[in-house]
Amino acid sequence: MTEPTHTSLGRLEEFDGLDTVADVSTGELELEERASLRRVAGLSTELADITEVEYRKLRLERVVLVGVWTEGTAAQSQASLAELARLAETAGSQVLEGLVQRRSRPDPATYIGSGKVRELADVVVATGADTVICDGELSPGQLRQLEAKLKVKVIDRTALILDIFAQHARSREGKAQVELAQLQYLIPRLRGWGESLSRQAGGRAGGANGGVGLRGPGETKLETDRRRISKRVAKLRREIAAMDTIRATKRGRRLANEVPGVALVGYTNAGKSSLLNAMTGAGVLVEDALFATLDPTTRRAMTPDGKAYTITDTVGFVRHLPHQLVDAFRSTLEEAADADVLVHVVDGSAPAPEEQVGAVREVLGEIARHRGEPLPPELLVINKADAADEVTLTRLRHLMPDAVVVSANTGQGINVLVEEIAGRLPRPEAVVEVVVPYTRGELVARAHADGEVLAEEHTPEGTRLRARVRPDLAAALEDYITDGSAV
Repeated sequence: MTEPTHTSLGRLEEFDGLDTVADVSTGELELEERASLRRVAGLSTELADITEVEYRKLRLERVVLVGVWTEGTAAQSQASLAELARLAETAGSQVLEGLVQRRSRPDPATYIGSGKVRELADVVVATGADTVICDGELSPGQLRQLEAKLKVKVIDRTALILDIFAQHARSREGKAQVELAQLQYLIPRLRGWGESLSRQAGGRAGGANGGVGLRGPGETKLETDRRRISKRVAKLRREIAAMDTIRATKRGRRLANEVPGVALVGYTNAGKSSLLNAMTGAGVLVEDALFATLDPTTRRAMTPDGKAYTITDTVGFVRHLPHQLVDAFRSTLEEAADADVLVHVVDGSAPAPEEQVGAVREVLGEIARHRGEPLPPELLVINKADAADEVTLTRLRHLMPDAVVVSANTGQGINVLVEEIAGRLPRPEAVVEVVVPYTRGELVARAHADGEVLAEEHTPEGTRLRARVRPDLAAALEDYITDGSAV
């Protein structure tokens, strides 16, 4: 079994060494909690009759990966399977083997074809695996066929990602969103047990319900499960909608105060949370794992000239992100669409950063189409410069000439990034030229804090200002406007 504690402890030691964090942060406590319970290999006991949840906890550990290479290069197909391996390890599994089959399209019955299924079954027996993970989304029929032929648990990429989300969700909203996504995925994959579990409607009940021709099997267990899940889905949608109202209220309060907003978006494990910590000292959870952050975190930050703005850390994206998750997390993802600036964080040490950028932009484009509004301006940030090789960085600088190269780990380029963000934030539109009496010094202070002072001079009558301010402050300064100035 892969030993995850070494990576976790290494990150904790590195985080403890930061000069900006004096005490144990909330992120460290969450990371410690995640690493506090680990299965010891070789001590499991086979159970004859266990529930689905128990099955996953006890047996989703020794896995074989299988993918179908339909397009792209061999390196791209191998990178996709390597990412699946990281996902499996993040979920708590030990990857034993990985297989890729070249096909024009997945087999509609068994995903990889009947002959390859027999070969895969031999690999499963030889390695002692108890789970097979497919690098794609399986149809219900493919899932049943593979499990019947392989005699082990079979899951697909979507179920694996949903499992990771379920492990990492912390807030009430995050848990509700994950449960909604899981139920939407589960509904078409429910498996019934035939008429033995049906509700009989014979005898007097049958006569009362219509008599001859209508007696016999009634609602099956499968139909009952579907009805109960549909009710639960409807309830979760109502709860998430109510939570979205609260989120919209908070967002509206920030907009009313005209506080600019910045959203960190990017591929999972690109270093968004580390970047938030480096810029604000937020102390949020940082872990070298996929989908470590599910709940958005908003912190206050300051530009070099003292202007306040908010910066939000959002959930990461991945190639082929399950549409159930995009739908369930839509309200959370729209935090990015409501920002004034999108800071798109790219992992400079990744094998194919360009493909990750494309995957992120694809999901963002889907959100923009749903809203019917364009996305805010994008600022590309190449992170992990300390871990990336110079050849890769040179190539990325050529492909993304406007990108800022930083390292959240060492602090390289953070000051440049802060200045770049400050330059892209929206500026107040109203320009006023006023003479403010010395008795109204609070208006001068507001002009410095909330506006942009272009010129300032102290005269016998008061403080002469030429400033770019918000409409509400322009109205408060209206009585002190000098002749010839414009608002």
